[in-house]
Amino acid sequence: MSEILTQRRGHLGLITLNRPESLNALNADMCHVIMDALLQWRDDPQIAQVAIVGAGDRAFCAGGDIVAIYRDIMERNGSSEEFWRVEYQLNVLIDEYPKPYIAFMDGIVLGGGIGISAHGSHRIVTEASRCGMPEVGIGFFPDVGGTHLLSRAPRAAGRLAALTGMKFGAADTMALGLADTYVPQKDLPGLLEALQTEPVDRAVSRFAGIPDSGYLHEEWVQSFSESSIPAVATGLSAFENPRAAAALAALEAACPSSVRLVEELLREAGVDLRADLIREFRAAVHRLDDPDFAEGIRAAVIDKDRKPRWNEPLDKLSPEQRTARHFGPLDGAELDFTLIDQGLREKSGR
Repeated sequence: MSEILTQRRGHLGLITLNRPESLNALNADMCHVIMDALLQWRDDPQIAQVAIVGAGDRAFCAGGDIVAIYRDIMERNGSSEEFWRVEYQLNVLIDEYPKPYIAFMDGIVLGGGIGISAHGSHRIVTEASRCGMPEVGIGFFPDVGGTHLLSRAPRAAGRLAALTGMKFGAADTMALGLADTYVPQKDLPGLLEALQTEPVDRAVSRFAGIPDSGYLHEEWVQSFSESSIPAVATGLSAFENPRAAAALAALEAACPSSVRLVEELLREAGVDLRADLIREFRAAVHRLDDPDFAEGIRAAVIDKDRKPRWNEPLDKLSPEQRTARHFGPLDGAELDFTLIDQGLREKSGR
């Protein structure tokens, strides 16, 4: 079976991520197929809008294949750079797509799954949605434009999401600006059918509902407005709240060098997604040389001992520390967007 299915249904172009056994995790080939479909439909007068869904009942997309990244760190075969290059190009194509792009963010939506959904024009969440950017837990950072998106969220909430990797339900995903509309899970088939013949705004308005309340409005969240990481931790520890305790535990378990890198990326992020992705691409490629990245993946999915041995303690971090080496140029291998600007797959160098 193909890992990506594309179909024409009326005036709807439908993309299905078809790796349910792997929670629809992305790889480079899948990104290329999605990009090809979007480029083909971009100028097709018979396609008025595009929707993307995940196969199975557990996940829209759980992100990228971090085991493959670990192999690349060990072997240096270039696969991670190839994957990030096409993935980030796809993120921009989705962000700038001239037709409605409707993402069904049902179930688990993590990392790269955010990249192929939250940059769309219409982002649908359900009561089963569990969305987040958990990369700090493996020694990485929220990429795929994650720092761009979270820098535009309310400061405390965006920083909480980026620095802890916590997962969020429908209401909080919407509060973060990663989704627009709540639709009950049982109504998704009806919405998908309606999109075959109706304009997206009319169809979505008929099925939209109100999600259960989240927690990003709670007082303890404002602890993430503190200037330093130790101050954030001190603020969280003052609350007798199980979610505050969970956030503190997640922050303390995060990779310290990733926390510092995330802080820098959030500070540098602006209104231009392309510029922010170029910065993230540099940071990602340079991160392959950082032992913390390999260690984080090892502990999470290779040995699965959940006991990473980071290179430095969290309580030694300060706002003055910088990670300039992650932002240095890549000697002719910079991210560019020629592929999507010209719409020619051959320009990718494959």
